[in-house]
Amino acid sequence: MASLPTPEFSASFWHSEPSDFLLGHRTSRTLPEEAHVVIVGSGITGASAARFLAEDERAKGLSVVMLEAREACWGATGRNGGHCQPLLFERGPDVAAFELRNFHAIESYIAENNIACEWHTVPGCRTFWTEALAEQAAKDVQQLKDADPEVGKEVTMIRNEEDIRKLRVNGAPGVTLTAVAASLWPYKLIAFMLEILIKHHGLNLQTKTPVDRIEFCKDNPEKPETSARHILHTSRGSISSQNVILATNGYTSHLLPHFSSLIVPERGTMTALIPPRVSKPLSNSYGFVGFNGANPIHDDYLTQRPFSGVPNPVGHLMFGGGEAAKTHNMVNEDDDSFVDMGSVAYLKKALLQLLDLGGETEGLHELEATHAWSGIWGTSIDNHPWVGAVPNMEGVWLAGGYSGHGMPNAMLCGKAVVEMMLAQGRSIASLNVQEQLVKNGDLPKSYLITEERIDRCKQMDSVEVQDQKAATWRIKREAEL
Repeated sequence: MASLPTPEFSASFWHSEPSDFLLGHRTSRTLPEEAHVVIVGSGITGASAARFLAEDERAKGLSVVMLEAREACWGATGRNGGHCQPLLFERGPDVAAFELRNFHAIESYIAENNIACEWHTVPGCRTFWTEALAEQAAKDVQQLKDADPEVGKEVTMIRNEEDIRKLRVNGAPGVTLTAVAASLWPYKLIAFMLEILIKHHGLNLQTKTPVDRIEFCKDNPEKPETSARHILHTSRGSISSQNVILATNGYTSHLLPHFSSLIVPERGTMTALIPPRVSKPLSNSYGFVGFNGANPIHDDYLTQRPFSGVPNPVGHLMFGGGEAAKTHNMVNEDDDSFVDMGSVAYLKKALLQLLDLGGETEGLHELEATHAWSGIWGTSIDNHPWVGAVPNMEGVWLAGGYSGHGMPNAMLCGKAVVEMMLAQGRSIASLNVQEQLVKNGDLPKSYLITEERIDRCKQMDSVEVQDQKAATWRIKREAEL
């Protein structure tokens, strides 16, 4: 079971330019005693849920309180790789289409509001470093093209050595190139959203207010329309609410212990690296799968910040991963105050082997890291997020468990859970709402929370065992080839 976010934390690069308005922000001096909706978590899921509530006429007049254990957006969204790349060929065509919709939803929101968050569209180059992994990727890409040619045209499989080198990749046996991908400063996106919601839409944000537990309370038959279903106990007192939206991702099982095997916290490592002198900007974002014996579940990932037109224009190489060189456990870890220095040492050196960075690299053995930090994500046992009503906890809603892949999923998952909540408030059957969401492509069916899915997942191998089997599969397939 996950703990609360630790009061101490490693220093993320994305927090190096924080919002003065949001630091230590508490919209009201004291914690409100009640609210129509309480959102727990202030990352992309929580902020998106609050945004879609604010934009929906059906929610007019509802009071919304957001509780955050730390500063605003100080969890996974403020600690990730700054990468928004739909993985179109890894989880089925309906998920691929949904991730594309998420990508364009983020892109259009940023453009419409002219948000200075360094959003930059670039192709996503995913590299596979063994023959077995490249062969499997080629099969997966072809399956996508056969199942959904429209989505499939966004992905190209490349096996030719000369074409791979044109992408500045040093020696991978296969790569995929996805036309739809982007880099961004994720904290600045969420900070913009939260400031607008607080200043113009009545959101009450309470930072440094960790939720210890949720207590179910019975409806008052004399006032059913106002009765609270739940009391959230925090370090600063209690707040009651009819509806609770959990945007807690890797920390979900702290409040939902029965989800401890379904959404498992994992600790990842990120660095901000100074590129070689006079190096050329990269034209792609990158993923590196199976390099140097790494478990293919835990790929390395890279984006690059701009060299001009932004504050601190250094062209930082935002490089994360390093599973192959980790010196500490990743799975079932929820402490991001700790940084795995084995992974950091790897990340500082690996790019010089993986890519042709250009510039002055002669005699250069590692890159300088201005920041190295860790973050906690929530890995789903069946590799799909959990979105919807929590069974047997009426009024509790969940969107999380993105398995390290939240940026191209979370915004519209937040919207979907709001749609379910508002529809239920109008006594529309939840099953009908779910069916409509799936039919419209607003949520993949595999994301829905159902008792049947929970029962099925509890019969699966644990996240730890799956992790071990993935490493074994790679070794076995390489031996066969």
